[in-house]
Amino acid sequence: MRTGGDIAAVTDVTFDVRPGECLALIGESGCGKSVLASALLGLLPANARTVGQALLAGPEGGLGDGLDLLAADERTLARTVRGRRIGLVPQSPAAHLTPVRTVRSQLHETLRELTGVRKAGAGKPGSRKTGLREAGEAAAARAAFPADHLDRHPHELSGGLAQRAATALALVGDAPLLLADEPTTGLDRDLVDRTADELRLHADSGHALLMITHDLAAAERIADRVAVMYAGRIVEIADATTFFGTRGPRHPYARGLLDALPERAFTPIPGMPPELGDLPPGCAFAARCPKATDACGAVPSPADGVACHHPEEDPTCSN
Repeated sequence: MRTGGDIAAVTDVTFDVRPGECLALIGESGCGKSVLASALLGLLPANARTVGQALLAGPEGGLGDGLDLLAADERTLARTVRGRRIGLVPQSPAAHLTPVRTVRSQLHETLRELTGVRKAGAGKPGSRKTGLREAGEAAAARAAFPADHLDRHPHELSGGLAQRAATALALVGDAPLLLADEPTTGLDRDLVDRTADELRLHADSGHALLMITHDLAAAERIADRVAVMYAGRIVEIADATTFFGTRGPRHPYARGLLDALPERAFTPIPGMPPELGDLPPGCAFAARCPKATDACGAVPSPADGVACHHPEEDPTCSN
């Protein structure tokens, strides 16, 4: 909804991410995926406003600690959430790396702040230094970051190497929830698969993973469930096996995303997504949808994981 000069970048979004699970959030550029991740970490611009709840699981895996990320103050987010309970692989890694420090020193500083290595090694400088070095190199290896580049500064890295450095920094704290915002950008296919597999291992160790991605092959490779976002709303949430399998998704937009892949029909979705500041009434996808009818003049309510007036009913049928 737009009120005066306000733009609703994300609207009526409801989902959960469970320990040991990877939820892939997919959709075209500008649909609100990265805004959602920024909201969870309190990284929105100062003039942004949020409503609703984003509950972070407590130490025992439940919601008993009552921490609402959208209501938490900056001190709480900075000291107890970012890096410690939620790790972030940023969409623009170069903007998140400290330009005057090497990758190694940034890994060591992150370890000191997040894992208490400084305290654990008090009085044993040699042991502390060795522990930092080994832990930093292990995180770099997990992110496929070459050890002989650890002493380089961010400006000496290619875009793909900067992406891997940011991934290493996100993994080093072993946070219970990892938000990976386009973690495979700038990587070749082999490194995409290796990075995706490492993120999957992070989830398999009992952590929760929210992966925001345009790369449907990476999502298919590691996701347990898929959430599809369009024009600021989640229009479908489905089991990944069903979504990418012969049954396919039920929302026409989600089917269009798959049909646009080169290995499938290679048929683009007609038209362009609407601007979030100028959404049409009713279903925002109606103007591009082959199934649109007069009923689409109203915003569809989610039912059985899909928000559509005309969802695909026959699971074996494809557009």
